[in-house]
Amino acid sequence: MTSVSLSPKYQLVIPKDIRRMFNLVPGQQMRVQARGKWIEVVPEITMASARGMWPGIDTSVPNDPEDWTTADFT
Repeated sequence: MTSVSLSPKYQLVIPKDIRRMFNLVPGQQMRVQARGKWIEVVPEITMASARGMWPGIDTSVPNDPEDWTTADFT
């Protein structure tokens, strides 16, 4: 486990080995959440990078109706 310091501007530097492990790039958005007494930092992925994440998934499910006011739910 690597230790990092919080800068006077409240910034953290993610160690190089962690950046490489998760393919992080400058400017990438991160989600920061409080989990009890822990701080969780999770990289957000773009829709483009998520494409092909689950090969073989069934995409033949019909779309929802465009107009919910006239949809027949019976």
